[in-house]
Amino acid sequence: MIRKIKRELLSIALLMICVLTLCGCSVIKKDSDKVSGLEYTVVENEDLPLELKKLIESKKENTIRLTYATKDYTYIVAGYGTQPTSGYSIRVNDIYIGTNAIYVDVDLLGPESGEQVTELPTTPYIVLKIEKREESVVFNM
Repeated sequence: MIRKIKRELLSIALLMICVLTLCGCSVIKKDSDKVSGLEYTVVENEDLPLELKKLIESKKENTIRLTYATKDYTYIVAGYGTQPTSGYSIRVNDIYIGTNAIYVDVDLLGPESGEQVTELPTTPYIVLKIEKREESVVFNM
């Protein structure tokens, strides 16, 4: 009985190897592979287009991942919603063009140890400006 089960398992394993070989297993290159870095500017609130300011204001209490395009620029907005105190900021780790999209990697940084904070909720977000691009934006937050 055990010998029969072993034979059946061996047959299944061989069948799986044949199927995988016939299907042509290959390594698929991830879309997020970096094609080139991307230059950007961090935009201060007072320098934002009015319509984008209003859009951010209406959404900033929740996580924000949005893009906004003008004739010349694409604005990329990332935010982490309401935080319990002051002292939070957003760090840009990387922004680059992949094979099919623009990739934005950002992190939320909390207050430094020992930093004095105001016990009022804050809504940290960051706005990056790049030359106008047609690719979609993928956020890594």
